[in-house]
Amino acid sequence: MLSLFKRYRRFLFVSVLLLYPLIAFLVSGRRGREPNFIDRAVIAVTSPLQSGLNYVIDGVVGTVHHYVDLRDVQAENDALRLENMQLRAAVQLLGETRAENERLKQLLVYAEPLPGPKIPARVVGVNPVAKLLSVRISSGERQGVLQGMSVVTPDGIVGQVIRTTGGYADVALVTDSQSRVAVRVQRSRARGTAAGMGNGPLKLENMLRTEDVENGDLIITSGTDGVYPPGLVVGRVANLMKKEHGMFQTADILPAVDTTKLEEVLVVASPYLDSGPMVEGTR
Repeated sequence: MLSLFKRYRRFLFVSVLLLYPLIAFLVSGRRGREPNFIDRAVIAVTSPLQSGLNYVIDGVVGTVHHYVDLRDVQAENDALRLENMQLRAAVQLLGETRAENERLKQLLVYAEPLPGPKIPARVVGVNPVAKLLSVRISSGERQGVLQGMSVVTPDGIVGQVIRTTGGYADVALVTDSQSRVAVRVQRSRARGTAAGMGNGPLKLENMLRTEDVENGDLIITSGTDGVYPPGLVVGRVANLMKKEHGMFQTADILPAVDTTKLEEVLVVASPYLDSGPMVEGTR
């Protein structure tokens, strides 16, 4: 019995101290009285313990509340982050749509004075074979696109339709090595040929050495090849070489259209479509 008391003496002592106020309250009932010496001693001894228990309980409760608040804040942050991403995507899509609408408006304004049917299309594919520089567009026979029609943008000529299907068409670019375009110098009206070189600038050919050509001159279609309507922009003269002997002078033509960045194009009727496309090596 004594060994049991020694083992649990601290627990029994604390229990007595904690139970004493309750016993005193029950004995005294509701009658108020001044605390005696024992009451004061018990209060003095138990106050630190009560303060410690209150501190621990308050800490645990605060930690739980803080954890719950953090969970709520994390969930709210995740929701806000997702909403922000969705809004940014919508803004980006809206900006892209606005830019596309502006390009289409320019295309339609540019198409108004051109004769014959005008069919808008999007570039939906690029030929991966370097031997044939071509793109695929989203309009074909169902939309009225025929082989031999010319393809343009408000900046200038793109190429010529070489193959059509129900809903698509393939366009040989002016930069293709088999492409030949009848052109003239807008300023002096001198005639020549713009030849595709596969990549980079076109080559000005068949321009007589006596003709008036200067670097920076604007080159336009002459309309004499039966492919492109007259007056469409081809590019500008660069690296002009006037030889002292021979019949012709040569130069580069910097294309007005960057064919590597095509998005929307316009298919227009060629002047003499019934005669067939006049591109070397018809495919």
